[in-house]
Amino acid sequence: MADQPTKNKQMFYPWHHFVLLPAALILAIYGIRRYVNVAGNDDEISRLWFTVMLLAVVGLGVLWMLRQHYALELQDRIIRLEVRQRYFELTGQSLRPLEAQLTLSQIMGLRFAGDAELPALVQAAIKEKLSSKDIQARIQDFQFDYLRV
Repeated sequence: MADQPTKNKQMFYPWHHFVLLPAALILAIYGIRRYVNVAGNDDEISRLWFTVMLLAVVGLGVLWMLRQHYALELQDRIIRLEVRQRYFELTGQSLRPLEAQLTLSQIMGLRFAGDAELPALVQAAIKEKLSSKDIQARIQDFQFDYLRV
């Protein structure tokens, strides 16, 4: 027990947080600064710095938007937990032993099922290897998810 950590460590994606994002930020700032010095000139150097600046700013924007990926990963984990909780509330049994036989796509399809049909759909998804679309086609009481990003 003494070896167990008491805090969650902060997670970083090293290539994103420590290499690409700082490099793009430095390149964007440098490119903007250099372009401002030559702006208004109609020569190759001003066009070159405009291109560097534009590519750096677009690259920085893409890297910044990559954080959306992290939000979607978190939502996937929450959906998995939501289906586990609903299954437990409805059946009194844990979904974890069955979860290894389900794909994430199937679990995401099952989240739309109403309470009355969820346990039977879980069993059908496992036995018949239903795809997410097949699961959704069998749902009678569809529970829409309006909060998904």
